[in-house]
Amino acid sequence: MNDKERPQPETSAGATALSLRRVAIDTYQENVAFMHRHCETYRAEGFRALNKVRVRAEQRQVYAVLNVVDDEAIVGPDEIGLSEQAFDQLELEPGARAEVSHAETPASMDAVRRKIGGARLNEADFRAITRDIADNRYSRMEMAAFLVATGESGLDREEILHLTRAMTASGQHLHWDERQVVDKHCIGGIPGNRTSMLIVPIVAAHGMLMPKTSSRAITSPAGTADTMEMLAEVNLTPQQMHEVVRREHGCLAWGGRARLAPVDDKLISVERPLGIDSPGQMVASILSKKLAAGSTHLLIDIPVGPTAKVRHMNAALHLRKLFEYIGDRLGIYLEVIITDGSQPIGCGVGPALEARDILRVLENDPEAPNDLRQKALRLAGRILEFHADVRGGYGYDIARDILESGRALEKMKRLIRAQGAREGDLAPGRRSTEIAATESGFVAAIDNQQINRIASLAGAPGDRRAGVDLLCKLGDAVTAGDPLYRIHAEYSADFEFAVARAREYSGYRIGDHPPHRTGFSEF
Repeated sequence: MNDKERPQPETSAGATALSLRRVAIDTYQENVAFMHRHCETYRAEGFRALNKVRVRAEQRQVYAVLNVVDDEAIVGPDEIGLSEQAFDQLELEPGARAEVSHAETPASMDAVRRKIGGARLNEADFRAITRDIADNRYSRMEMAAFLVATGESGLDREEILHLTRAMTASGQHLHWDERQVVDKHCIGGIPGNRTSMLIVPIVAAHGMLMPKTSSRAITSPAGTADTMEMLAEVNLTPQQMHEVVRREHGCLAWGGRARLAPVDDKLISVERPLGIDSPGQMVASILSKKLAAGSTHLLIDIPVGPTAKVRHMNAALHLRKLFEYIGDRLGIYLEVIITDGSQPIGCGVGPALEARDILRVLENDPEAPNDLRQKALRLAGRILEFHADVRGGYGYDIARDILESGRALEKMKRLIRAQGAREGDLAPGRRSTEIAATESGFVAAIDNQQINRIASLAGAPGDRRAGVDLLCKLGDAVTAGDPLYRIHAEYSADFEFAVARAREYSGYRIGDHPPHRTGFSEF
C-alpha cells in the first residue's frame, strides 16, 4: 500500500495531516512552505499564495510563508514541503506527519502600525516585535514595514537603547569570564577594508582576548567571514569558538552559526537589498551583536568620504554620539574614531584578492598595500591601549613590532589551524581585463560604490576568486591608456557584465592636480 492509499491521520481540527517533505531550496532567513494546488487541505482551508501558515509536528511548530506549486516533483498533494531553513527548525525526519493552519497576525504588528503613524515605542513594544521576528512570525514585507517605520519616523536615543536591548536578548550570549574582552567594528561601505584579519592576530599575539564574530556579504563583494573562509573554517559553533579562543586568545568566525542577536541577521537580510540603513538601526545592530558576543571594550571605525556610507562629518559626529550614549548605558567601554573613507583600502576587492593582501601584510611582503597595513596598525594600536599596561600613544609601536617580528603571522597560522585550515587557491579568476585611464593627469577621486558594484557583478563573493584588483590609488599620476584596475571573474556572463559596467563608468575621476589628502588619516 502506497502513501496515497493509506488512511490519513486526522488533525485536531479534523483536517488531514500531511507528510513532511524537505524542499532543497535555501530561502535565506525566511521560512517558506510549499503546498500543491490540488492538496485537499490547501483547498479546504482557503489558503492563498503568500499567506502565513503554521506547520505543527510532534509538539514542534514553525511559521512560514506559503508558496503554491503545480509540480509534484516539488511537493505532492498529500505533502507539506519546507525550505531548508524551516525544515531544520523542526528537527524531524522527512515523512513525519504535520498539520497546517492559518497563522494569526502577530500582535506586535499593532506597535509597528503605531510607529508608522509617528508614535514613540517603549521597551515592551520592541521586545514583542523582536520576539515575533525571532520566531519567524514576520514575513519579509512585515519586516520591511518595521524597518521603513523606524527609518522614516526615526528612533530617539531611548528607542535605540530599547531596540538594542531587545535585539541582544533575541539569541544566545557568549560568556568568557574575563574582565576585558575586546572587539572592533567598521560600519562598512569601503571596498577591501579587511583590517580585522590583521588586528585580531596582532591583538591576540599580545595576549588580549579578541573573539571576532563577523558577517558574510549580502550586497557587497566580501565580508570578513567570506575572506577568512579562503584560509580557514569560519562556521564555528559556540563551543568550537570557546575552544579556539581559550587556546589562541582570538578567532575570526561567522556570527550566524553562533545565533548572536539573530533578529539582526533577519532584519539585515531585508534592509540591505532595499538600501535601508538608518542610524538608529545601525547602532542597535552593531551593539547588540557585540554585547551578545561578550565584548567589554569596543572600537568603532566610521569611515567618512564622498562615496562612503557616511559622507559628511556632521553625520559621523552624530553617529559617534549615538554609539557613545547607548554604549555607556549598556555598560560597554566604547571608543569611536572617524577615518578617511575617500577610497578603497588595500588593492584587492573580493575574497581571494583580499586574502592575498592580508597574507602579504602579515608576511611583511614589499608588495603589501601600505594603506591597509597602516590603518590596521593604527586601529590595533588603539585596541592595545585598552589594556591597563599600555600607555596612551604607545599602542601603534607595539602593534608594529608584533607585525614586523612575525608574531602576528605566527598567530594567524595558529588561528587557521585551530579553526580548521582550508586548502584554497588564492589565484584570481582566470578571465581578466584591465580598465584603462581615458586621459592623463592624477587620480582625483575613486567611487567606492562603483568599485563595489563592479566586483559584485564579476561574481564576488559567490565566486570567491572574482573581484577587482586596484592598480592606482588617489594621487597617482596616470597617462591615458594606463591601467587603473584589473577585473577578474571565473564565469563569462559575470565577466561581461562587470566589464560593460566598468567601461560605462570606471569609478575613477582624473584631474589636473592630486587631491589634498591621501592614505590613512584620522580626524
